[in-house]
Amino acid sequence: MKENFEPMSFKQIAFLHIILFVVAVIFTVGPWYFLMLTVAQLLFVPVTLQMILKKDKRLYYYFAIPAFISVFILQVTTDTKLDVVFAAIYLLFTFVVALYGFGRFIRRGFARLEEFAIDAGMMYLFIGGMWFFAYVAEIDTGFSPLLTWLTGIHFHYSSFLLPVFIGFLGRLYKTTAYKIVCAIILISPIVVALGITFAPWLEVVSVLLYIIGIYGLIVLTLKATFTSALQKVGVLVSFGSLGVTIIFSLLYAARVTTVNIDFMLRFHGLVNCVLFALYGIISWAIFTPPSTERGRRFPISKINGKYKIGEQILTKHIGMQQYKGLVDDMNIYVEKDNLSSTIIDFYENTTDYRLFSEVHWHSWFKPFAAIYRLMSGTIQQLNLPFSNKRTEMTGDIVPVEDGRTKTRAWVRKIDKEVIFVALYSSHQTNDKTYMNIALPLPLSSMIGILELHEQGEKLLLTSKGTSKSDAGIYLAACNYVFKLPLQEQFLIEEIKEGHLRAKHEMRIFTLPFLTIDYVINLKETL
Repeated sequence: MKENFEPMSFKQIAFLHIILFVVAVIFTVGPWYFLMLTVAQLLFVPVTLQMILKKDKRLYYYFAIPAFISVFILQVTTDTKLDVVFAAIYLLFTFVVALYGFGRFIRRGFARLEEFAIDAGMMYLFIGGMWFFAYVAEIDTGFSPLLTWLTGIHFHYSSFLLPVFIGFLGRLYKTTAYKIVCAIILISPIVVALGITFAPWLEVVSVLLYIIGIYGLIVLTLKATFTSALQKVGVLVSFGSLGVTIIFSLLYAARVTTVNIDFMLRFHGLVNCVLFALYGIISWAIFTPPSTERGRRFPISKINGKYKIGEQILTKHIGMQQYKGLVDDMNIYVEKDNLSSTIIDFYENTTDYRLFSEVHWHSWFKPFAAIYRLMSGTIQQLNLPFSNKRTEMTGDIVPVEDGRTKTRAWVRKIDKEVIFVALYSSHQTNDKTYMNIALPLPLSSMIGILELHEQGEKLLLTSKGTSKSDAGIYLAACNYVFKLPLQEQFLIEEIKEGHLRAKHEMRIFTLPFLTIDYVINLKETL
């Protein structure tokens, strides 16, 4: 009778890799400093991955074990004809790790910077695998073999371990300062690569970025609350060692003659290997902060488009119930008594109003808007005019069935040309009601989850919320719901009875790129 397969525990895997590395040290045939990359490959990378993967051991058993055996063989044997094959097996492993990290990112999107840091570390590891393969295969990279090998080390330590450790820290302590420091660390490997390839002065810039980021990490670690003082001291030693070695990296990048390759190997390499990596892994293994990421909890429209959206997308989904407004009763979102009667009436009786808009693309974004405008007319979705001329938007509210509650489509046009097809619904999470808006796109749908807030007698609709809020802009495709780096807010106020003014602002990575000013008037008052 076949026994049930029991995967190894974290301690068992860690012990196995310690033994594997010790044996590699005993039987190593190359220079001693090559062990600095080998220890990362045989010990630091697999143990760190176990802290990320937790119970998901498929990546380890199917891809990691052959890769680690290959690295072990390369370390304990002299040059053979199979070296390239062994290096390729390890390269394949790093590629699978990168795919795993990318898959984590795709399922979540730009929702949690601390988780993205871990994803980025996993994706950067593949670059380290490529440099390692280039070294073993003796590929001409334009650099000496030693520099090729050193670049492989960089992408195993600074570009894999460091982002992962930063991600763990962010799970414990995430502030605005953390977001800045994390962003600096994540872009630094790219700047390093550009500096190595194109301009030596960029190497100095990259080291300066690392200095800012690393000393920022030390300050954040001092402020963070850990489960034990021992862990906090260990993490401080780990990040603090980088604070020392990075100064010598700056001196090396500045071409200070006394700080040469040999010095960097002996001092910089060993300190990073022992104090940063080993202390860091032991410290985070004491307690690995769990992810606070939540799965998607809100309903998604089942209507996706093809190459053309327009009104025809609604044909097969027309519902029976008729609607006059975007909302049946605004009380589900806010206290109606606290808002002006005209704002309430607009949302409950939208077809009774006329909309006039002025579209303002921000200067830096206009080239992208012009390119998109070439396609949007054909797609008939998000088809905003390039001109800021004041124009009237006309349209209807059409009942549709898309798997959500009381969905209705607001079709807006300018001169009979479709501008928007937006499907309005609502959902509730933890006693909070959100406006749930879907914009069908080719083979996908853009979802806007908005919170509604009273601001005096004004009404604010925003995609910005707390970490526990559903609010945000998402892209839904197949079974993936990807949070986009977009934010929007819509502020509407009453000018006088029957007349409203509204401002719709869109941002990408917090940078404003689109503003639409609306004048909304009750038809019978014109």
